[in-house]
Amino acid sequence: MIKIWLMVMFMSSPNMPSVKYQAIAYKTEDECMESLTKYLNLYESQPQLYKETTVTDAHCIEFESFSIKGFKSIAS
Repeated sequence: MIKIWLMVMFMSSPNMPSVKYQAIAYKTEDECMESLTKYLNLYESQPQLYKETTVTDAHCIEFESFSIKGFKSIAS
């Protein structure tokens, strides 16, 4: 098993039947936190009208995983 980090993003808008989410895997906590910061800064740079109709949040979560082909450089 290897340790990876998942950035999980949640988004909600009026009249949506549910909360939408997306997750992206990262090799390190630093990579995940950097992407998290960029994502939240992008949201904050949006016009006020966008932020009034779309709410988002994101978190980096540590996760034990089987080997991932794209992550070959991680030691088991």
